[in-house]
Amino acid sequence: MKTLIALPAFNEKKDIGLIISQTKKYDLDILVIDDGSTDGTQEQLSKIDNISTIVHEKNLGYGHTINDAFKYGISNNYDNIITMDCDGQHIPDEVQIFLAQIADYDIVSGSRYLIEDNKHDPKIPPDRYAINMEITRTLNRLTRLNLTDSFCGFKAYKVDALKEMKLTEVGYGMPLQLWMQAWKLRLHIKEIPVKLIYNNASRSFSEELDEPAIRLSYYKEIIEKEMLRHVRSSATA
Repeated sequence: MKTLIALPAFNEKKDIGLIISQTKKYDLDILVIDDGSTDGTQEQLSKIDNISTIVHEKNLGYGHTINDAFKYGISNNYDNIITMDCDGQHIPDEVQIFLAQIADYDIVSGSRYLIEDNKHDPKIPPDRYAINMEITRTLNRLTRLNLTDSFCGFKAYKVDALKEMKLTEVGYGMPLQLWMQAWKLRLHIKEIPVKLIYNNASRSFSEELDEPAIRLSYYKEIIEKEMLRHVRSSATA
């Protein structure tokens, strides 16, 4: 099976070299999608051999970056894609867990909250946790996917499943569009526990989305739009 490791990056000069070196021991192809970094991330990447890169001249958004990884994986005939953040919040050693599971599922998704004790970790930013839990409950009510973590970016995908999706969301809400489409396509999904690490609790989403109420509203709007599309397509089927 041909597997691609896709690393979205935005201003990750500090950690990206170490993350890539730790990931290379799995002898898988590595793609870094630099989403308009201005901190010297590109210069750091130029020193690393045997990786592929996609460079956005300006910041286009997390969803756009992940979609570029999916398109690359599809066009280059990969069987699986593993997405992993390169800011030190995902542990490269856990790649092997995803590799062991993806043969039997369409999506294997990391969850920081499958382990009950993690929910009480004082390092979790309260607004991010509260929004994650509310959105996760909303998704579960609509889809019965029984998720525990809507937003973890550590995932493995079968490329054949990605080919069936029509992902258009370019921002941080892209995972919600993905979950709704995965439900509509009746994909086989499994969550697995991953380590809970918050290295940058003060990370900015964007000027507007840094306001929790606005961020929550944006996420709910994506779910509502996907549900409306589902209802309309079902009515015309």
